[in-house]
Amino acid sequence: MDQINQLLKLLENAESVEINEFRMDFDELEIQLAPAIQQTVQQTVARQKTIEKALLKADEFKPPIKEYPGQIAQVQLGAGSREPVFLGGQTALYRFEEPQPNPPVVTFDVFDIPMPGLPRPIREHFEDVMESPGEWAKKAVKDYGANMVTMHLIGTGPKVMDKSPREAANDLEEVLQAVKVPLVIGASGDPIKDPIVLEKAAEVAEGERCLLASANMDLDYHKVAKAAVDYGHAVLSWAITDVNMQKSLNKYLMKDGLKQEDIVMDPTTCALGYGIEFSIDVITRTRLGGLKGDPDLQMPMSSGTTNAWGSREAWMKNDAWGPTDYRGPLWEIMTGLTLMLNGVDIFMMLHPTSVKILREIGQTFTKEYLSADINEIDNWITEL
Repeated sequence: MDQINQLLKLLENAESVEINEFRMDFDELEIQLAPAIQQTVQQTVARQKTIEKALLKADEFKPPIKEYPGQIAQVQLGAGSREPVFLGGQTALYRFEEPQPNPPVVTFDVFDIPMPGLPRPIREHFEDVMESPGEWAKKAVKDYGANMVTMHLIGTGPKVMDKSPREAANDLEEVLQAVKVPLVIGASGDPIKDPIVLEKAAEVAEGERCLLASANMDLDYHKVAKAAVDYGHAVLSWAITDVNMQKSLNKYLMKDGLKQEDIVMDPTTCALGYGIEFSIDVITRTRLGGLKGDPDLQMPMSSGTTNAWGSREAWMKNDAWGPTDYRGPLWEIMTGLTLMLNGVDIFMMLHPTSVKILREIGQTFTKEYLSADINEIDNWITEL
């Protein structure tokens, strides 16, 4: 007892006590919790049981399938001597709601003049053929498996080489003879000259069912629409991230004689990290409008995915960001994949690896793929 009293006296002025190697032996221990603590413990246990009850096993989960009153028109590209591809045809927004009737299509960009401004990871694949658009297109098809080619007649630009419509037609004829895949035909972006160039291109490619790119509010879209009707082509309807502008333009084009089956919409692609969320919003609203029954929005959609290469992260040399050989293609792939998941049907792209991987991913959305028995997972991820 004296030892205890001495110990207590030593501890009178102590603020805290640390006991090392302490041990307590007991036969039975009873802990009384404060009422507030008891209530918290009971609530936590009840909440855990509720969560466990709500959790579903994998085979019990049923995705929330929604039915829509509208349907996206199916557009055929390629005819005559060209093996056709088909866009659109969907009756649902999300991939889990419905296997896609047609896989997304990826096209290779080809130019009528050498492109010194192309980033090195792209240029090194095509610098041996850049002097000849026909050879460029042939390499895209033969070496890299392109099932479509986008022919950009940028040399017609008044501030580029100011090629005449006849010269542009000659370049197009070279590509038409070199490959037998469907073509997208684009001009230079000059609002005065583009309609004239596209009109001549449409005449040269009569019967081949090309996609004329493009008709927009800043140029004479009536001329582009008439050329498509006269020579049997489809038209790319380009609006700058504005659903109402897209509706109006489509309506005008149909008044000029085009049908839903002759129009592909381009709501504009903002690159990954540079406004892609805005593109997601516009593209999703556009597709939903069509599925809900708006006849002015019931067309497939296109993405100028090459816009991803305008992002400095895709091409700028910076050791901290990693090599551009990988970074550039990844930037293009992720831009395309993001928009593919939101309803885009056709992608214009530049890098062979980007084209290959996005096309492979697109095939997994089709009915044939989803109904197949897949036992091997080793090839689910393609290495760059």
